[in-house]
Amino acid sequence: MRLKDKIAVVTGASSEIGLEISKRFVEEGAKVVLIGRNREKLEKARSSINNYASNTVSIQCDITNESQVIQAVDQINAHYGKIDILVNNAGTINDPIHFHEMKESDWVSLVNTNLFGTFMITKSVLVKMLENKKGAIINIGSISSERAIPKVHLTVYCTTKAAINMFTKGIAIEYARKNIRCNCINPGIINAGMIKPYFDYPEARKVLEERQPLNRIGEPIDVANAAVYLASDEASWISGVIMNVDGGKSASEG
Repeated sequence: MRLKDKIAVVTGASSEIGLEISKRFVEEGAKVVLIGRNREKLEKARSSINNYASNTVSIQCDITNESQVIQAVDQINAHYGKIDILVNNAGTINDPIHFHEMKESDWVSLVNTNLFGTFMITKSVLVKMLENKKGAIINIGSISSERAIPKVHLTVYCTTKAAINMFTKGIAIEYARKNIRCNCINPGIINAGMIKPYFDYPEARKVLEERQPLNRIGEPIDVANAAVYLASDEASWISGVIMNVDGGKSASEG
């Protein structure tokens, strides 16, 4: 088992990608703490994990609330005595509308969750990792951090994800001598979240599949498998990397 005896924290754990990462981590021997804002969704997700009672716990926590974050991290550390892995999967996206039509509250929602929320829990977990003298942080970004999509208006979302790329590199270098690694996974089109309903329409799915170099849509398991590798000791000499898990899309022109 590649993550045997590791303690992992996964934010946004009730989402398709967050849940799949949690499942794979448990399969690889980790104890997983699922974090999210909605307790009912968290417990429903947790109950779908094999042997969840002995291998997982869930904590309701709004990562944009500093006091809740500190309390949750202290609770995890007190129970397990350490935190080995943090997966910053929690995030939000807006409906595709023109930038000039967005309200300030729309910007604030994206920045608070995608940036400040990630900052807050990373800061709190880093304190515990420094005490333990090791750790692995994995940020879940998006290939939208590197390219704007014609006719899909997500300027502020793309900006927050681009910031996560640089945050990853900054944390990786700042804490490298402390034996703490930080990497980022940038998924492409994944069968999850707000895009999932489009796949119910065969014609729409066919168009999206044909635009992928590997001729298929990504699945949450594709992201989860990459997370397992980056969290494991097999990746002990990998830090500051932005890994595109996108079926080759970022390497293509289309």
